[in-house]
Amino acid sequence: MKRFFDSLTRPVPLFLILTLMGYGLLLPYTGFYWDDWPFAWIAEFLGPAEFIPAFTPFRPFLGPIFFLTTSLIPPIPIYWQCAALLIRFLIGLATLWTLHQLWPEKPRLSLAVASLVLVFPGYSQHWVAFTHINQELIPFLFYILSFGFTFKALHSQRPFPYTGIALLLQVCGLFPTEYFFGFEGLRALLLLLYYSGPIREKITYTLRRWWPHLFVWILNALWLIYYYRFGPYNSYEVTVASEFSWQRYLPEIADTLWKVCFYIWGQVVVLQNGSLQSPSTIFTLCLILTAFILLLTNKTAFKGRSESPSFALSLVLIGLMGILLGRLPSLAAGLPLRLQSSFDRLMVSMMLASSLYMVGLIEWILPFPVMRRIVLSALIALGVGQQFFNANIFRRDWENQKEIYWQLAWRVPGLQPDTLLLTHQMPIDYETDFSFTAPINWMYAPDFTPPKLPYALIYTEKRLGGTTLPALEPDVPVRFTYRTVHFNGTTSQTLVIFKPVNGCLRVLDPERGDAQLYSIESKFLTKAIPLSMPSRIFQYPEKPAAPVFVSSEPEHTWCFFFAKAELAHQAGGFEQVVELFEQAQAGGFSIQDPREGFIFIDAYVQLGKIESAMNLTNALLQEDNRLRNFACDFWTQALDKTSPENMDQLVQFVSGLDCPR
Repeated sequence: MKRFFDSLTRPVPLFLILTLMGYGLLLPYTGFYWDDWPFAWIAEFLGPAEFIPAFTPFRPFLGPIFFLTTSLIPPIPIYWQCAALLIRFLIGLATLWTLHQLWPEKPRLSLAVASLVLVFPGYSQHWVAFTHINQELIPFLFYILSFGFTFKALHSQRPFPYTGIALLLQVCGLFPTEYFFGFEGLRALLLLLYYSGPIREKITYTLRRWWPHLFVWILNALWLIYYYRFGPYNSYEVTVASEFSWQRYLPEIADTLWKVCFYIWGQVVVLQNGSLQSPSTIFTLCLILTAFILLLTNKTAFKGRSESPSFALSLVLIGLMGILLGRLPSLAAGLPLRLQSSFDRLMVSMMLASSLYMVGLIEWILPFPVMRRIVLSALIALGVGQQFFNANIFRRDWENQKEIYWQLAWRVPGLQPDTLLLTHQMPIDYETDFSFTAPINWMYAPDFTPPKLPYALIYTEKRLGGTTLPALEPDVPVRFTYRTVHFNGTTSQTLVIFKPVNGCLRVLDPERGDAQLYSIESKFLTKAIPLSMPSRIFQYPEKPAAPVFVSSEPEHTWCFFFAKAELAHQAGGFEQVVELFEQAQAGGFSIQDPREGFIFIDAYVQLGKIESAMNLTNALLQEDNRLRNFACDFWTQALDKTSPENMDQLVQFVSGLDCPR
């Protein structure tokens, strides 16, 4: 008993270190992403109980999980990131405990599989914590523990209580999400491996232990059939039953096996190959090396007797079958298995099987224990590096998010209710338009009362022509449901915004000629500009918007001065525009996107400072000659606003612009 207890507790410090190295180093610098935002907004403004009706049209058994977690954890990013760290650590321990129940005499094997599960490199969505803790990781934890209690019952003289707990945990892991529909088959495969003897007896013994879980699985299958076909389900469409063909699915199966069995374990090397000299790459490689040395020098980790080739081969085969079973639900829904995207969340149902496969393969093909330790330590270290690499991506995204929210607050201090914000796309990877809708309402409607949502942000490129945004014409109704609340607006109550990759967020104004100024951008942006109504902005609201829920106000750099200058320009405060420009220059800040400069040129012209306006125009055209047509039109119109004493100078300047005739 003491030896068994030691085998469980001894890896705890190692697991803690691996968890912190992979997931904890950048934790304070990560935030909310994707569906985290609407979920956090619901928790803040509608309360935990709202998740029950919010999930009724999607996954009704997820609602109680969200209710419980949001009752305990406030909608603050750092708390959810800490919770994700804890859940990942518990998943590693639960896997270790579960495999100890199955193979109490194989602690080395259990530790190897659990370590790979802990840092599994194919799953990058750990930092979308609010969403994926509830949607996947908690159900996965339940399911792993369900396996463990099934295996614990194998050694017990009174197996029924453990079987009952296993069934309850299976329900908690299986029914909330269809991700684990195929995962149940892995339990049967491991039971089949556990029993020795002729194949007929193995099958008989397996069915005796497995049939209660098979019954629960059948109930879940019937539930999904009802919910997909006849119930209120409103998500992915199942296609496998009606459109099955080997020609379609064989490439997907081959792609899955390649990625899950091989590529993911070394993908961090491939991803870092293009930036070997960057500080983040150097740090990642040092972290991998540190983890490798730590594992290799650990006196107790991964040491023990070798397994027989037949047992190792069985693990390989079980891993392969488990991977395919885990892929089954997403394959049926027609979802691609794309790495480093939101779709790699589908890997969660293949995590255990992939780790079993890899450990079995190492055990099977490498004859010497030292070689096995080196390879296994290297794979775990690469997993640590991959997760840190992912964390750094989400860190950058969070920094970009904070910039967008603060720039919007500076440029739009207040906003009339029922305003539709349009843009073609934000230069950011881990948020959608519906994701942005939540923090925008958080900023501009801090006293929100349901059910009418006062603001919405819509991507024209994604939504145009659909039910949400039928057309970019005046007076077109824009309506959509946001879980349990609704937005009702029209295209005549619109504010068009734009955030370039290198430049500041700005409000586009058709009266200022922005349709021509931004004509090189996507047509999905330029077609929306005539709808923009900057008059919907409150310049001096009683409580200016401030996204304090993401961070305190950052240092005032160029984009702060530009936002305030554009706001002043909108109100005709040209002296203030020039003053802000001069303050920014005095602080060492300069224009980031040449198109930003024309509000300052216009302010100079309005104030009669023609020389300054011409000098700035020349500087902008030297940086981006594509602006010449707009500059020509601007200065041609400026001729009508110029006093007679400046006319000769201005005519000469316009002639020198080499404008097309």
